[in-house]
This record gives sequence, C-alpha cells and structure tokens, in this order.
Amino acid sequence: MSLRELLGTDWPIIQAPMAGVQGSALAIAVSAAGGLGSLPCAMLGPDALRSELAAIRSRTDRPFNVNFFCHTPPVPSAEREAAWRSALAPYYREFGLDPAAVPAGPGRAPFSAEFAEVLSEFEPPVVSFHFGLPAADLLARVKAWGATILSSATTVDEARWLEAHGADAVIAQGVEAGGHRGMFLSDDLSTQVGTFALLPQVVRAVRCPVIAAGGIADAQGVAAALALGAAGVQIGTAYLLCPEATTSPLHRAALQSDAAGHTALTNLFTGRPARGIVNRLIRELGPLSSAAPAFPLATAAIAPLRTAAESRGSGDFSPLWSGQNVSGCQTIPAGELTRRFARAFG
Repeated sequence: MSLRELLGTDWPIIQAPMAGVQGSALAIAVSAAGGLGSLPCAMLGPDALRSELAAIRSRTDRPFNVNFFCHTPPVPSAEREAAWRSALAPYYREFGLDPAAVPAGPGRAPFSAEFAEVLSEFEPPVVSFHFGLPAADLLARVKAWGATILSSATTVDEARWLEAHGADAVIAQGVEAGGHRGMFLSDDLSTQVGTFALLPQVVRAVRCPVIAAGGIADAQGVAAALALGAAGVQIGTAYLLCPEATTSPLHRAALQSDAAGHTALTNLFTGRPARGIVNRLIRELGPLSSAAPAFPLATAAIAPLRTAAESRGSGDFSPLWSGQNVSGCQTIPAGELTRRFARAFG
C-alpha cells in the first residue's frame, strides 16, 4: 500500500505538528489542500484537545493527524532545579523578577489514558508520536478504531524499533529539522545525522513506508527525498509564516531575518535538544547546559524571562524553533504552499 493510500490523502505531504506556533486552523488548511494536516497536542489539556478536534471535524472531512509526545515524566530534582535557577539568576535580576516566585512544573504532558479517551470520541484517522511510542495498551486503544500510526526515528535503530513495536510508517527525522529531536533510544547527539544520509539507510532497514523530514522546503526538496526512496515528506518550518499559523510577530521577524541562517540544537528551553534560531540566551549560556532540568521541567524557569523580554519586543529568551532551511518560508496561505510542494508529483 502506498503512503497516499495509507493516509487517505491526495498527496503524501504531511504538515509537521508544531506545538506553540499552530492550532487547528493550519491543520485544516493543509488537509483541505490534499495534504495531511497535523494538530500538535503535547501542550493541550483534555478540554482544549476536545475543542480543537471538534473544530477540525466541523471544518473538514479530509484525513488529519494528531500528534502526542510519549516521554516518561522525570522525577524532579531540587538540586538540579536550584542549579538551573542559579544559572538564570543574572537574567532574573535584569528583569526585576523574583526567582522564588517562579513555580516549577512541566510544560508538556505525555500521551495518557485520559487523552486516549478524548481521541476515542473523534477517532482521528492518523495518530503520530514523538519520542518513541506509548505503552502497548495505549497504542492498542488507538489502533482499535483503525488509526494509522506514525512516529519519528532519528537513527536506523530507532526506525527498526518503531516498526517492530507497531508503527505503520516511520518519519526519518534528519538533524536539519526544527523543533525537538525525536530521539528516544539514546541521548547521544553524535548519533544524529542529516536527512539525506539517514533516509536511504532507513529505507533499506525497514519494510514500512518511510517519510522524510528535515530541510525540505520546496518541490525540489520533495523530489530529492522521493529519489532517495521516501514514500512521502513531512514539512514544518516552511509553514511558519503562513497566515493560518499562530507564529508570534517576533518569531516571524526572526524567520525573515539574517538570524535564521544560524540555528542550533539547544536544551535550554525545555530540557531536551530542539533546533531553534540562536538568540541571546543560547549565545550566552551555550546551546546545551547540564544544569537544565530534564524534559520538560526546564520550561518553567524560562517562562517568566520569555514573557518579560517579549513585552519589551525582544525574542532573546524565546524558543524560536526553526529548521536549518528557511528558504521555503512564505507568507502565503497554507493550502497554496501545500499545492506548491505537490508539484514534485507532476
């Protein structure tokens, strides 16, 4: 079965789920254009999830994807939290913030029985995961209504693991991709390679369809991925300037500036490596810090700094997620952008 048939779409083009910069509107627009729109759910509570799913169902009858993280919540460490706040102390002083008043807590929740219950009300046709797959019983609940399961692999070993544990298709996420790395079998960043190095290796290693992700920004990039054996593509960064995205004005400005040419993998904003545009925080602390609490606990201490800086018109403390290739970012409707990608299929 082709990926197009598996997804039920006109084109095997998936809009990458991007938490924090989109809601249902972007997913609806891409699905309506014949691609697979995706709703990021990691930052949604059950009620918000239900509301977004209802919006999608009311505005399109085309297939769509819902995406969840499936990390194991870490045990909070008071020592590590104190070290992290100590590292951020000069910035708290600069903005006149009291670090003792900043609450600790997670910023993203993993897939759970509660989320599965909400999904069962809507039975989305495609469900994707980041950081592996959920527990077997939870995955079985999703598969029970016939959902197609996708998940991201950043290495050949991860791709093999995903296929063996129930994924219907694997997303080969190259190191160029924006946002969080989907790595889950190792935290060694030296294992991370580029899309066009990873893709053919994954294609040879698994029998299921392979979706290329990372650095693909136009129809030529789509065609290149197909030539290397991809059954389809997942594209995120190129959609960030579309009117349907909720990308902030500061983030949009950064994507259209020279700064977008310099990105880095950083754990400063969440505690887990993710690619974003280098800003003041990354430059001054370095992109990777051993003081940052484990994902997603680093988020809470950064949040008030982000709010304070953004109120002054600065993105110095904001996670400006972006892939390495911003050349495809255009301020055009997401449907039109999707149709431009589809030109690769003739």
